Amino acid sequence: MNVKKITFTSGVTLRVIAASLLGIMSGSLIGCTNDSPDSTATNTDTKPATNTSAETQTATGNGKLKSVAFTVGDLSNPFFVLMGQATEAEAKKIGGKDVNVTVVSSAYDLNQQSNQIENFTASNTDIIIVNAADKSGIKPAIEKAKQAGRIVIAVDTGAEGGVDATITTNNVQAGEVGCKYIADRLKGKGNVVIVNGPPVDSVIQRVSGCENVLSKYPDIKILSKNQNAEGSRDGGLRVMTDLLTTFPKIDAVFAINDPSGVGAELAANQAQRKDFFIVGVDGAPEAITAIAAKDGIYAATATQNPRGMAEKAVQVGNDILNGKKPSNSTILIPVKLITKDNVSTEKGW
Repeated sequence: MNVKKITFTSGVTLRVIAASLLGIMSGSLIGCTNDSPDSTATNTDTKPATNTSAETQTATGNGKLKSVAFTVGDLSNPFFVLMGQATEAEAKKIGGKDVNVTVVSSAYDLNQQSNQIENFTASNTDIIIVNAADKSGIKPAIEKAKQAGRIVIAVDTGAEGGVDATITTNNVQAGEVGCKYIADRLKGKGNVVIVNGPPVDSVIQRVSGCENVLSKYPDIKILSKNQNAEGSRDGGLRVMTDLLTTFPKIDAVFAINDPSGVGAELAANQAQRKDFFIVGVDGAPEAITAIAAKDGIYAATATQNPRGMAEKAVQVGNDILNGKKPSNSTILIPVKLITKDNVSTEKGW
């Protein structure tokens, strides 16, 4: 397996498996939450968990953090690059400069991600952080890691197999606030298309949240909701180009993330269409720029906190290593909506 080193702009160097690098800045950000958010805790800060339970699966309360490994969906997406940087920084903050941090991309390939987790397990990694390519499919690999005594934290999207904790954006909320904005701006009447993405937990929940809101408005029609733009700019361009050809009247677009939303705006510009507006999810820098543009049709984005999620994953993993199990195994991080009205004061990530 080829290994390359990538140096991010912050100067942090992470080891990344070469097969993950498919294109710059075109990947998908995809976030998720646990299946039963009503029974979970919401936590917006990144301080270590303070529960003092002695229950732990890998340590008796005297663990020294030596290694962290993180498998993400796609390192061509700046969202995941930022998460990798934050993981590196937090691990070294906690354990010192000698902590070994490895960040790899699965390219949303289940077999590749399963192999990565097996390699992390075999190399005695203290904390394995997983951004699951397939919530159910990754279960056997996680179960093996747990049987071997590894700490496994799911981040940004849920994962089966007995993870120690799950840390995600409240993705149902992201879909709800984005599509409530759409409904309000349309005054409860119009044609909406949903630019969908990979069928991972986070995307499914965003679309579900959106549909929950729009279902309350009988005069709003969802023209399309099944087109997979793969969470990327190129995918958004492709899908939106097709939708513009198929539907002559579109009033609003909900994109499951900002890269695909930016691609949808590019398609609109190429078709010289300004008769609709776009709402995304992420708070990505490119979306903030698009929202701030006076003549742009990108109207809003529900922000996530990739840095905070990654930091919290390391902190919770380290607490478990030292015998402190979190009081709630799922931490949901709420979103806020950035629009043209508040873009000058509210920043993304």
